[in-house]
Amino acid sequence: QVQLVESGGGLVQAGGSLRLSCAASGRTISSYAMGWFRQAPGKEREFVAALAWSGDSSYYADSVKGRFTISRDNAKNTVYLQMNSLKPEDTAVYYCAADDGAGTTYDYWGQGTQVTVSS
Repeated sequence: QVQLVESGGGLVQAGGSLRLSCAASGRTISSYAMGWFRQAPGKEREFVAALAWSGDSSYYADSVKGRFTISRDNAKNTVYLQMNSLKPEDTAVYYCAADDGAGTTYDYWGQGTQVTVSS
């Protein structure tokens, strides 16, 4: 089992930056693909960014491309989401997820961290 704990959320003004962290425990995630998702009030959860287990391929939703960067530090068993030029529409609960590659969906999820961007 893998436990994921997100942190780093908070309240920020539009144009500001935040860095979310996702600390994993239970197993090393160096061989896992990792992803970030978000869910705004009244909306479905949506994909934000993903990083291949090798770290050499990353993917972003069009809405965050060029503003967000996903990265990992395998030594710390942690994944990050650097968010720059934040917009009010980025307000959501952000979740990280881990994919062990055995299936077609993410296998483990964190509890989420709230990000609120004020205009």
